[in-house]
Amino acid sequence: MDFEKFIAKRYLISRHKLNFITIISFLSIAGITIGVAALIVVLSVFNGFGSLVTSYLMSLDPHLRIVFKVESNEKMYEKIEKELQSISDIKSYSPYVSGKVLALSRGKTEIINLRAIDLNKLNQLYDFDKLVYSGKYTHSNQMSDGIFIGIRLADKLEAITGDTITIVSPTNIENVLLQSSVPVSRRLVVKGIFNSQNNEYDESLAITDLSIGQKLLGYKNSFEGYEIKLSDRNKSEKIKEELSSRLDKTQLEINSWYDFHKELYSVMQIERWVAYILLSLIIAVSSFNILGSLSMSVLEKKRDIGIMKSFGVTENSILKIFLNEGILIGIFGTLFGALLGYFICWLQLNYNIYPLDPTLYKIDSLPLELRISDFFIVTFASMFLTFLAALFPAGRAAKVDALQAIKWE
Repeated sequence: MDFEKFIAKRYLISRHKLNFITIISFLSIAGITIGVAALIVVLSVFNGFGSLVTSYLMSLDPHLRIVFKVESNEKMYEKIEKELQSISDIKSYSPYVSGKVLALSRGKTEIINLRAIDLNKLNQLYDFDKLVYSGKYTHSNQMSDGIFIGIRLADKLEAITGDTITIVSPTNIENVLLQSSVPVSRRLVVKGIFNSQNNEYDESLAITDLSIGQKLLGYKNSFEGYEIKLSDRNKSEKIKEELSSRLDKTQLEINSWYDFHKELYSVMQIERWVAYILLSLIIAVSSFNILGSLSMSVLEKKRDIGIMKSFGVTENSILKIFLNEGILIGIFGTLFGALLGYFICWLQLNYNIYPLDPTLYKIDSLPLELRISDFFIVTFASMFLTFLAALFPAGRAAKVDALQAIKWE
C-alpha cells in the first residue's frame, strides 16, 4: 500500500476517540449513500416507465415510416423496395394507406382511423400475435373481407369477433352531397380484437388489408407510403439517415418511431435529467460536509503535517494524503449507496414492495429497469463532486509551514 493511502486510511478509520470531525465524516458517508441510492432507484423508475410507455406507443407503430410527398408511381415503388431489400437491418416492410372513415354497427356510429397494410406481414410488422385479445390472426384468404379493431372501439360499437361492421369512406363526398353518387362503403367481418394498451389506438384504430383500404380511401393502385420494421429499433436513426441519402427527399419524408411522439419522449428525457440534477444536490451537500471535515482535520493534524514535512515528505504527498482521505469517504458512500439502491430495486422487482392499482395504471407494480450506464453516470457524479470537495482542504494541508506547525502546535 502506498504511504499516502496508508496515512489517509489511518486518519479516516483509526481514530481513538469519537470527535466532531469523525461525526461529520460519517454524516458525509451517509449523505452520499442516500444520494447515490436515491439516484439509482429514481433513474431505474424513469427507465421502467420510459420503456413501458415506449412499448405501448410502439405496439402498433413501425420503426420507420416513409410518406410520399408527391403522387407515387410504379417506378418509385421499385426504387424504394430495391433500397429496402438491400439493407440487412430491415426485417420487414409493407406499403400502407390510412385515413378517417365512418364505422357502423348495431346502430352505433364512430369515426375511426383506418390503416391498411399487407395483412400477410401484419405479425412481422407489429408482433400482432401478442396484441390479439379475441379472435385469431391467420394468413388465409378470409382476410380479404376482414378487419381488426381495438378493444375500446369494439366496446363502443358493441362488436365482437365474427360480427359484421360497415365502413363508410369520405371519398367522393362532394358528389354524395350533390346526390350524384352513393358513398363508398364496405361490409367487413371482425376477425379479431386487439389490446395494445395504447388508449389512442384501442379507441379509434382499425386495421384491414391493403386492397380494401385502397378502394375505400380512393388510392386505387397507389400507396401513401411504407411501414418498416427493423431488427433493432435502436438503429432507427442510422437507417433513416442511410435511406434519406439514397432516396429523393423532395418526393418523400422518412420518420422514425421517435419522431411520431417526439414531444412526449423529449419531455420524459427532460424530466429524467431534472431528477438526476436535483438528486445530485444531495451528493453535493454531502460533499460540502467532506470539505468541512477535511478542513478541520487539517487543523487538527497540523502538527503531524509539520513532523512529516520535517522527515522529508513532499507537499505533493501531503496533498495526496488528504485528497485520498476525501476520496475514501466518496468511495465508501458511493459503494454503500449503490448496494442500497440495487437492493431496493431487487426488493421491488421480486417482492413488489410498492404495488399499483392495475385498474388505474394498467400495471400492478412500479416498473423498474436497471441499466449499467446509470451506475457509471451516478458513480462518476459522486466521485467527481467528492474530488472537488477534497481538493481545497488538501491543497491547504500541502501549504502548511512545517516550522510554524511544530513550534506552535
